[in-house]
Amino acid sequence: MLSDYAVIIETLSDEDGSGFITTVPDLPGCLSDGATREEAAHNIADAIKAWIEEATRLGRSVPEPSAHLLPAGE
Repeated sequence: MLSDYAVIIETLSDEDGSGFITTVPDLPGCLSDGATREEAAHNIADAIKAWIEEATRLGRSVPEPSAHLLPAGE
């Protein structure tokens, strides 16, 4: 299920520290970063897992991945 969430990877400007920031539109506040796109993608997978674990621990619902955010062709 973790890999079903759409992830947005954006380039950070030099003034913002460079590298990449990743966000998960379906999971408010779930974000991570990395020096490379690959590192950012790896780090967001950990962040998604932690977000879901914490929401579950707090008794909050975990949103299903949005179908309208699936990659093109799916």
